[in-house]
Amino acid sequence: MKKITVWILSLLIFFTYSLSAKEKFLSLKKNEVNVRYGPSLDNPIKYIYRKINLPVKQIDKKENWRRIIDLKNNSGWIHTSQLREKSNSIIVLKDKILFKKPSNFSKPIAKLELGRLLIIKKCDTNWCKITTGNYSGWIKADNVWGSIK
Repeated sequence: MKKITVWILSLLIFFTYSLSAKEKFLSLKKNEVNVRYGPSLDNPIKYIYRKINLPVKQIDKKENWRRIIDLKNNSGWIHTSQLREKSNSIIVLKDKILFKKPSNFSKPIAKLELGRLLIIKKCDTNWCKITTGNYSGWIKADNVWGSIK
């Protein structure tokens, strides 16, 4: 009976830890965000992001700190005060066409090049309404880095 209890307790601890470190996309709240070597203000700054709304993927968490990884596989720790819990942006992974309406037969507005940061207004199954710079329209919701949910 003791072995079963220890086994169940071990599983419970494992699943609790797995859920707490769940991977999800976040985005930067500010134009200047410090990324640190560890989850504390005592840790030195590794590098600085200078792009508001940049999407990053959470890969771990500890108290009020999130370990993130970006599109280029850079990683480090950011305080939660610098992050949006729900990402509002994506990055284009290959050239795309921005359309006036969510259809391939709609009027094309602009060509969006690889690496372009897009702010999501809303998404459905296959299309997202976005803004970027002076442009607003719809793109197909594929070949992007970030969450469209």
